Amino acid sequence: MTETAAFVRACALSDVPEEGALGLELNDTPVAVIRAGGEVFALRDVCSHEEVPLSEGEVYDHTVECWLHGSCFDLRTGQPTGPPATAPVPTYPVKIDDGDVYVALAELTD
Repeated sequence: MTETAAFVRACALSDVPEEGALGLELNDTPVAVIRAGGEVFALRDVCSHEEVPLSEGEVYDHTVECWLHGSCFDLRTGQPTGPPATAPVPTYPVKIDDGDVYVALAELTD
């Protein structure tokens, strides 16, 4: 995996609900910071099917489900796991430091 962007502070870890999402904007990029299964993930906060915020959807089993049409995305990969979405959403590297969540806006690539 390669990372090509510096980490920027997104929020306090305490701002992100357990098994839930926080939508925010970092450097003009909509980002959903999501906690699931004791881990923290970040992905582009735009459904690839209908361009609505994924942070407003339901979070369960390392999945976020879009509230509009029910498209589901794997939080670890951004890949769609349920229709109608067929395109993935970008995911971003996350690190936790001293109670804060940091996100690198570079997309993860192999």
